[in-house]
Amino acid sequence: MTPYMNRREAIAVGIGSFASLVLPGGAEGDSVQPLVQVHDKELESMLERQVTEVGSGWCGGVPDVWGLHHARHAALLLREAAAAYFHPESRYHGSRDLYGRMKLAAGFLERAQHDSGNIDLLVTNFNSPPDTGFAVHHVASAAKLAQMHGDGEVLSLMEALLRRAGAGMAKGGIHTPNHRWVVCAALAQINELFPDRRCVKRIDQWLAEGIDIDEEGQYTERSTAAYNIVVDYAFVVMAKKLNRPELFEPVRKNLDAMAYLLHANGEVVTVISHRQDQNRRDTMGGYWFSLRSMAIQDKNGLYAAMLKPLEPQHAELARLMEYPELLADLPPETPIPEHYEKEYPRSGITRIRHGKTSTTIMHKGYSRWISIHHGEAVVNAVRFASAFFGKGQFTPTSYEKRGNAYHFKQRMLGIYFQPIDNPALLPVSQEAWRSLKGRRKRSEMCRLAYEGRIAKTGRGFEISIRAYGTDHVPLAVELNLRDGGKLVGVETVPHVAEAFLLKEGFAEYRMGSDAIRFGPGHCEHAYVQVRGALEKLSGPSVYLTGYTPFDHTLVMELL
Repeated sequence: MTPYMNRREAIAVGIGSFASLVLPGGAEGDSVQPLVQVHDKELESMLERQVTEVGSGWCGGVPDVWGLHHARHAALLLREAAAAYFHPESRYHGSRDLYGRMKLAAGFLERAQHDSGNIDLLVTNFNSPPDTGFAVHHVASAAKLAQMHGDGEVLSLMEALLRRAGAGMAKGGIHTPNHRWVVCAALAQINELFPDRRCVKRIDQWLAEGIDIDEEGQYTERSTAAYNIVVDYAFVVMAKKLNRPELFEPVRKNLDAMAYLLHANGEVVTVISHRQDQNRRDTMGGYWFSLRSMAIQDKNGLYAAMLKPLEPQHAELARLMEYPELLADLPPETPIPEHYEKEYPRSGITRIRHGKTSTTIMHKGYSRWISIHHGEAVVNAVRFASAFFGKGQFTPTSYEKRGNAYHFKQRMLGIYFQPIDNPALLPVSQEAWRSLKGRRKRSEMCRLAYEGRIAKTGRGFEISIRAYGTDHVPLAVELNLRDGGKLVGVETVPHVAEAFLLKEGFAEYRMGSDAIRFGPGHCEHAYVQVRGALEKLSGPSVYLTGYTPFDHTLVMELL
C-alpha cells in the first residue's frame, strides 16, 4: 500500500479492511457485523438524542446525562456522521436526512462560539481555547473527509466555524500542560484544510517551549489513562499534517514506556497520574490511534503486540478513513515484556513483572505503598495509619532499596504550644493564630516513627510495618482488594461496610483460578478508620489493628 492514496483507492481498500475486523467476542470466520455497521449503530444512538426542534436554543446539540449540551458532543456527532455519510458501506451513505442533521450540529457549534472563536466546556472552562481544540479535533476530521471526497457542500457547513476557531486558538491561552498540544494539533488540522500562517506561527510558539517528556517516557501530567493519550494523538496528528516526522519521537518514547506499565490482563498502571485517572482501572484502548500509526510508521512489532487486544473494539471508522495509511498490514508482533524489575525514580515507583504477576511498589509520597495483580486476584493497595494527632497516614518521606528489599521511613511530631511571652493585644483570626505559632514555646512534644519494608520471597512478598516513639497510639493496616473475589478467614467490622478484620492466622482471597493468601492476622481493636486517615478505599478492605509500639510482618503468598 502506498503511504498516501486518492479517494477511490482509500475507499476500495477501506471496504475490504473494515470487513476483516470483527467485534469483541468474535473470531475469524464468525458471522459478525463489520466495523461500519457497528459505527452506524452508535451513530443512530447519537442521532436519537440530538435536539431537532428548530425553535430550541439547543437545536443541533446532543445532551449528556445531566441535560447539558456540550459543544464537543455536537462536534463528535459531526465527525461520526461524516464518516457514515462518505462510506459506501454505511446505510447512511449520501443520506440527505443525515446531511440535515450535520447542518443542525454545525449550526449549534456556530451559536456556541464566542466572538473570539472559542467555545465553553460547561462543567468548568469558559471562552476556552483548549476546549475549542478538543472540539476542532472532531470537526476538522469531518471537514477533511468532505475535502477528501470533493464535497464542497458538506465542507462549507464547517468552514466558517473552523476559521473562527483557528483565529481564537492562534492567540488564546491554556492552563494545563497538555492543552498546548491539544491546541497545536487542532491548528495543524485547520491549517491543512485552510492554510493560515497564523496557525503555524502559534504552533511554533508552543513547540519553542520544548516538549515536556522526561527520560522515563512520561509527559508532565504522567496521566497514563487520559492525557498521555491526548498528547500522543496530538503529536501524531502534527507530525502527519505538518510533515514534521521529528514529532513522532515523543510518541515513541511514551509508547515504549507504557509497555512496562501494563498488567498481565492489559490494565494500565495509573498510580503515577497527576490527573483524574489516578488509580482508575483502564486499558490501552485510548492509545489505539497512536499505536496503529506508530506500528505501521516504524514497522514496530512491540506496538503491534500492544495494539492486538484493542482491535477491533477500539478502532475508529473516521480515523481509518481520514488516515487510510492506517489500513496497511501490521508488522510481525514482538512480545510485550513479561519478566522485569524496572525502577522509575522520577515517577517514584518500581515495576516488577513475572508472567501473570504484576507488582507496583510506590516510593516517596504515595500512601498506597504497594499493589499486586496476580492474574485476576488483585490487591489494590496496602496502607496504614495511626491516630497520631490526626495526621498519621503513612506516606513515606524516604525510600531506599537494599539487596532484595525496599525500605521506607516517615517521622512525625505532635506539638503543644505555650502562651506567648510578653504578648501584645492579639488580633482574633486564623491567620494571626498560624503566624504566631513560631513565637510560642513548645511543650509535651510527641514523636512517632514509621518504618516499612517490602521484601520479595520465593512465593510472593513480606511486608513489615514498625511504628514506635509514642506509646499506645491506635493503628490500622488496610489491605484493599478488588471487588468480586471470594474472601475467607476474616470477620466483619461492626458499622463499616465492606470492612473485615484478620484476627489471627491467614486469610485467602480468590478470583477465578488465582488466589492470594496473607497473614498472620493481628487484632487489638476494631477502630479501622482512625482519625486523620485517608477515607477507606472502595471495595473490600481487610484490616490488621494494634497499638504502638507495633512491629508486624505480613506474608503474602501468590497461589
